[in-house]
Amino acid sequence: MAVELAVRFGKTLLVLEVENLNPLLIPLLRRDLRAQGPHYTVQLGDKFVDYHEDFRLFLATRNPSPKLSPTEASLVTAVNFTTTRSGLCNQLLALALLHECPEIEKRRTDLLQQEETNKVKLASLEESLLQKLATARGNILEDQELIESLNQTKSSSKSVEQALTEAAHLKATLQQERDTYLPLADSSSTLFFLISDLPKLNPVYRFNLAAFLHLFQRALRITCVQEKTENRISVLKSTLLNLVYEHVARALFKEDRLTFALHLAHGMRPEDFMENEWDFFCGLLFSDTPHRLDSPRSLGQEMPTWLDAERAGHLAQLLATFPRLKSRLQVTEPALWCTSTGQSANTGILPPTVSHTLTHFQQVLVLQAIQPDHLLGAMMEFACCALGLKELFPAQLSLRRIFETETTTHEPVLLLSSPGADPSHELREMAAQVVGLHNYQEVAMGQGQAECAVQALRDAAMHGSWLCLKNLHLVLAWLPNLEKELNDLSPNDGFRLWLTAEPHPNLPPNLLQASLKLSYEAPPGLKQNLLRSYEHWEETGALGQDSGLLARAHAIFALAWFHGVCQERCNYIPQGWTKFYEFSQSDLRAGFDIIHNHCKDTKKDQSWDFVRGLLEEAVYGGRVDRPFDLRLLAAHLRHCFNGNILGVPGAVFVPDMHLPATARSQDYRKLIEAMPDSNRPAYIGLPSNVEHSAHRSLSSKVTSQLKLLSHSPEVFAGFERNKWTHELSPFLNLWKKLNHNSELIHATPLTSTNAEQLFVGQSLMYEERTGLQLVQIIHSSLRDLSRVIRGTSLPNAAVHSTATSLLSQQCPAAWQTLWEGPADPAHFLRTVVYRARAVLDMVKRLDKGTLLSDTINLSDLFHPQVFLNALRQQTARNIHNSMDTLRVVVSWKGSIPTAGLQVKVNGLLLEGGQFASGELTESPQDSPLVCPVPPCHLAWLPQLL
Repeated sequence: MAVELAVRFGKTLLVLEVENLNPLLIPLLRRDLRAQGPHYTVQLGDKFVDYHEDFRLFLATRNPSPKLSPTEASLVTAVNFTTTRSGLCNQLLALALLHECPEIEKRRTDLLQQEETNKVKLASLEESLLQKLATARGNILEDQELIESLNQTKSSSKSVEQALTEAAHLKATLQQERDTYLPLADSSSTLFFLISDLPKLNPVYRFNLAAFLHLFQRALRITCVQEKTENRISVLKSTLLNLVYEHVARALFKEDRLTFALHLAHGMRPEDFMENEWDFFCGLLFSDTPHRLDSPRSLGQEMPTWLDAERAGHLAQLLATFPRLKSRLQVTEPALWCTSTGQSANTGILPPTVSHTLTHFQQVLVLQAIQPDHLLGAMMEFACCALGLKELFPAQLSLRRIFETETTTHEPVLLLSSPGADPSHELREMAAQVVGLHNYQEVAMGQGQAECAVQALRDAAMHGSWLCLKNLHLVLAWLPNLEKELNDLSPNDGFRLWLTAEPHPNLPPNLLQASLKLSYEAPPGLKQNLLRSYEHWEETGALGQDSGLLARAHAIFALAWFHGVCQERCNYIPQGWTKFYEFSQSDLRAGFDIIHNHCKDTKKDQSWDFVRGLLEEAVYGGRVDRPFDLRLLAAHLRHCFNGNILGVPGAVFVPDMHLPATARSQDYRKLIEAMPDSNRPAYIGLPSNVEHSAHRSLSSKVTSQLKLLSHSPEVFAGFERNKWTHELSPFLNLWKKLNHNSELIHATPLTSTNAEQLFVGQSLMYEERTGLQLVQIIHSSLRDLSRVIRGTSLPNAAVHSTATSLLSQQCPAAWQTLWEGPADPAHFLRTVVYRARAVLDMVKRLDKGTLLSDTINLSDLFHPQVFLNALRQQTARNIHNSMDTLRVVVSWKGSIPTAGLQVKVNGLLLEGGQFASGELTESPQDSPLVCPVPPCHLAWLPQLL
């Protein structure tokens, strides 16, 4: 109705709190006018309304990134009124001076007021002078009254101008005094905008300016007075940084806190980084140096022999980018870098003579190149040192402390929970202690609960009680209504609104910014997982008074153990499982019901095959879809539900753990509480050095996130030649260097003439076609991109898609469709060129008949499994046997005498074990994640019956 009236009578309409563009407004914004005589009409919904030319429409939103389609964006003019860096700097400077030097700010305010008054007075005198001259009659030289008035005006004007000049000098003096605190304001402004980048990591990481200003004022209040202003500013910067880090870090999930700390360290301490060091660390700066030592000549004769080929390649890139490090690292001195046994040191600690010559961040770069398993600890240490923090992970979250010190009636508290974590139990206990359960209400959001939640919200605000709205991620469409209700509330003292939700990209940004956010995660580790299961069972009374039979109590403990192992192995992808599986509490409940029903008949012999079968086929196995993971699941079930253990008092369940001889739940809790807090890899069936894999995976994720944070959002908005040139030129230059004097771009696939090795030859032809096609498609897309950047061609959808992927440091989908290689685009380009050249060399050796007699590196192939299957087909044809009857045989002691067709392979890596003196042994805890395997002979032989 308001729109119709404004359109009809030419009014200006302001629409507030706009979340999206109503389709009803599209014809109006598009000005789809129809002429009807002397006037025009426009369609609004199902009727036509007279259109007045004076009509104006303004749409206002507090959403910093409103979602508009390209069509909608073209119909509106966006005006950004969000905070700017300079504006925030001035605001913070005023707050600092108001607290630190209020007399200066008062003098400055009075001076500005006086200056404005004088300017107005001067303008009034000028206007009066012109008015008198314009209304003068006759000869103005004979008008004595006019002349006296002009002289008086001139005198007043001179005094006003003199006052303005004095004010300008005084203003400059005051400005110098104010500029003393400018570094604090500038640093604080930078800090806020560093925080504003966090939604790139997760859309729920949004923080508003009001909270930041509150922290700034708090830092001013709690900081002790220093004698020198410089010392005071330094202490204020440190205090504010600590307050902001604690405030933000407790809203982040643990996996993102290191990324945030390093992002802050780079933004707040740029002096700790030499030129290009940060870009190299994040992967934004790369060279055309190969990734591995393919020959002694590829990276020079001076590369260390104590490093494996892959790590030596990374070290070569580091030294190629920063040549000055070569003399400092002394990589040609094995005595510095190797242990007495001659093996590469893997302690994560650089030799003292080397570390003393490097900056702290350069030590991180060196570890990234040669010891990535220990990079995580080095990054944490650097971040703590750079930010002046004792630790990156704040103390255990206390809802009671947060409530007493930081919550207000007008600011809801949003508890962001991860799967498996429920903060409502702890919140309910705190409410019982603080306000009593009669003043606390919970509403579990879901179907049909919106009206109940609104009424409960109004009642709680009126009576000053507590309200908890749970699982907001289930009612995303209703959340804008909740936000409007919160804006209209006038709550009484004592009112608190608690919200719980799992992270979701469509949570309203305004609600996220207006809330005090706390992340809530389940305690990590098998021990905490077991305790959580037993706490749930005890709360619900599922265990009973004495837990029943001993076999039942043992089986329940085995179920909790098995469930914990399944979930903990998800933290070690792909070592734990080949992919992530979401084992949930419903699986645990189903397993408990199976055991409970199975143990009801106390006279029947307990056969655990039935329980294992149901858990494997119907419950846990129903979530697993890969054969290897199914076999792994079955192995853990056989271990946990073993008739030789369950029901036997004091039986050894795992090394150093004996099952209780009673069925009381307290005994099992004592057994769990005696476990170490950190995971023992053996408990979950993983090698001792598996933590290296988790650390390497997390380190890689951190650098990828930092790479994303380093990009400004404008580079993704559309085509801007300057930004595209700056961001994409490294990829174009890398591709040009990789293909310098190369025949790959214009090469055509060769045809093998070796008929004896038909299937092997066909597999290599397939590899060759894949490599050449990849190279030529990549070259074509990068050539089109280069033409657009140079201005000789217009951007199209394909070019824009490629550019967007590269700008976000992702491999374009068109490339990944042909071959699913590395996710990092620079690594992808290097690997494609390297493998394409290696495959061409293999084809030439095949024609000469020397391929299978030479050593083959399987990592040189795009699809090594195709080559191995072709070898299998060739063997089956040669010996006139079925492929199904062949099994792979590997020998490390020489050729396989009974094999008619075999191949010698190298470059294999072993995870979880190592070859020591020609024997396979389990990896010790401090060993590298993967160890090289000696060259071996591989063949397919008939399976013995």
